[in-house]
Amino acid sequence: MATTTQSVAEVCAAAKLASRLLATLDTQAKNAALAAIADALEARTGEILEANLLDLEAGRESDLGDALLDRLALDERRIAAMAAGVRQIAALPDPVGEVIEGFRRPNGLEIRKVLVPLGVIAVVYEARPNVTIDAAALCLKSGNAVVLRGSSSAANSNELLGRIAAEHAPAGAISVLQGAGREVLTELVTQTANVDLVIPRGGEGLKAALMEHATVPVIYAASGNCHVYVDSSADLEMASEIAYNAKVQRPGVCNAAETLLVHRDVAAAFLPRIASELQAAGVELRGDDLACQLVPGMAPASAADWDTEYLSLTLAVGVVGSLEEAIAHVQAHGTGHSEAIVTRERDAARRFQREVDAACVYVNASTRFTDGGEFGMGAEIGNSTQKLHARGPIGLRELCAFKYLIEGDGQVRS
Repeated sequence: MATTTQSVAEVCAAAKLASRLLATLDTQAKNAALAAIADALEARTGEILEANLLDLEAGRESDLGDALLDRLALDERRIAAMAAGVRQIAALPDPVGEVIEGFRRPNGLEIRKVLVPLGVIAVVYEARPNVTIDAAALCLKSGNAVVLRGSSSAANSNELLGRIAAEHAPAGAISVLQGAGREVLTELVTQTANVDLVIPRGGEGLKAALMEHATVPVIYAASGNCHVYVDSSADLEMASEIAYNAKVQRPGVCNAAETLLVHRDVAAAFLPRIASELQAAGVELRGDDLACQLVPGMAPASAADWDTEYLSLTLAVGVVGSLEEAIAHVQAHGTGHSEAIVTRERDAARRFQREVDAACVYVNASTRFTDGGEFGMGAEIGNSTQKLHARGPIGLRELCAFKYLIEGDGQVRS
């Protein structure tokens, strides 16, 4: 656990040393540590809630906003869910040493391609104390050391959660960096000698800051401007439930829908109905011309609305004339996170999945399922919107690289 007297460089150097030990730990040792972390979370729930209350009070005083306050807030249920996630990670197969492929060359060389830890992972995140535990647990199980840099809005929660996790791991394996200002972040993401990967979990501002300063490789777990498209053949009852869930169930997260697209053929039957349900839940609707005609009182959408990740009870609504138009809209305005189509036509479903360029593409299901826990990963560090190395929920296997192990009996190259 980092102390106030340690510099960023010292914390990262200690993590590098710890990563060498972690890479050699067997599965039983790692699972025992995870079990101890889960037990400690439950045993110290009251202490965690007290620390979180300090952050919530400071957040309200600084007008943090409802969406960020929701991300920041912990309660007994959320702490229990964190502990359950840690136990689920412990129950998963250990990826380290997994043979991806193996083959024998004509010259007798035996070659195996195996998963190995990345080394030291820096995780940078905003107002999400649960990420402290998710990241620590995933990195521990995958044999990586982790340096955590949370936002100042969750400083008390992150410090305590990180300390709880670090108490059950090798020295230096789990660290939480303290200190305000961008200077700490800039120094962290330039530690090329000791940090192997940076994973940010936050908005476009954080992404822009990292793109400007980072010299360590970065996997961007960035924003989600997600769409639900209701096709002409859709079961409208199903479409209503999916659209409502994708927007309302938890609007302040990256897999919540921000735009609803509806085929013109079903717009008159569907839009007034879903609009009434959404508005009853407090959703502000902003529509294109045809949507506004079908739903009196709907606010007109601006050009910026189609590109906005609201993270709140606001939804852009558009009417399209074809599947092709829906796909084109998603491609133009989506961020590559999660997109959904509601349809009864198999060809339309397959075309949407084939042509939409996103990490997760759904047919007849809510975008809210894009989550490491929902995918059976126990937890996630974030959802990658990139295409290299990892895409979608970043779980255990995504925190590994690979190397080739070659065995011979005296072969030399001629």
